[in-house]
Amino acid sequence: MNPYDIKGPYNPHPPKPQPKKRPLELGMEQLAGVQHIIAVASGKGGVGKSTVAVNLAVTLARLGYKVGLADADVYGPSIPTMTGTEDEIPDVEVYDEMGEPLPEEAEITEDCKEIMIPVEKYGVKWMSIGYFARPEQALIWRGPMACNALKQMLLQVKWGELDYLLIDLPPGTGDIHISLVHDIPLTGAIIVTTPQTVALADVEKCVNMFRNPQVNKPILGIIENMSWFTPAELPENRYYIFGRDGGQLIADKYGIDLLGQIPLVQSVREGGDDGTPAALQDGPLYDAMHAAADALTSGD
Repeated sequence: MNPYDIKGPYNPHPPKPQPKKRPLELGMEQLAGVQHIIAVASGKGGVGKSTVAVNLAVTLARLGYKVGLADADVYGPSIPTMTGTEDEIPDVEVYDEMGEPLPEEAEITEDCKEIMIPVEKYGVKWMSIGYFARPEQALIWRGPMACNALKQMLLQVKWGELDYLLIDLPPGTGDIHISLVHDIPLTGAIIVTTPQTVALADVEKCVNMFRNPQVNKPILGIIENMSWFTPAELPENRYYIFGRDGGQLIADKYGIDLLGQIPLVQSVREGGDDGTPAALQDGPLYDAMHAAADALTSGD
């Protein structure tokens, strides 16, 4: 080749062309044994959505159901802390192109598929992006990257046989939510709110998102969190700090079931910080979660 025939500066050592990376191919095989896939959503942050999701999962497990929870809040994963599993690293199984387990001494090729094993604790299978990132690490991802991470948290995990797989969504109504409802066979959604007016306004947006014709997923019910404050020394007293019956108001307006009202008790905060969900113990939180779980499973 005559270098004078090439436009631009001549490079005697041009870089070798790099092979194109194959797109991530994930099917629904790992969800085949899951009976119900339920998104736990909220229109805004700060309403205790993850707290409700974790304690609902633990409650369902206590009632004898096989349960898993996928932490889809890729920007602020809190499930490892709330379950005391921050130091866990999920195992990975590798399969060849025929779907057979790859021997340990064999080389991993691009035709192999890696399947993550969820962390198990309190009778629940947990999976979170938090297991693969340092607690202080900020995940600066654009929408497509976050959506791909979410798909891996769901479709590249060996869930096995489950009655319920809960998906703890991030707040809002953005790319992750749209990707989820289009790519995952959702049974429906639970919406978490608090009684206060500012939370209810955002909950209405969340309701309308799931009822949008392009989404069209059933809303299984509303759970009102922080419904009232009950001091441990005065278990019969109720103080309506954030307002009263806001969840019931939204439920009535949109014809949605109110699955339960969760009191604000100190043990909930302590359990979330210590990694021991309050629903592991009998008490007002478990009683409320038990009622919500009964309402959710009444159609089974």
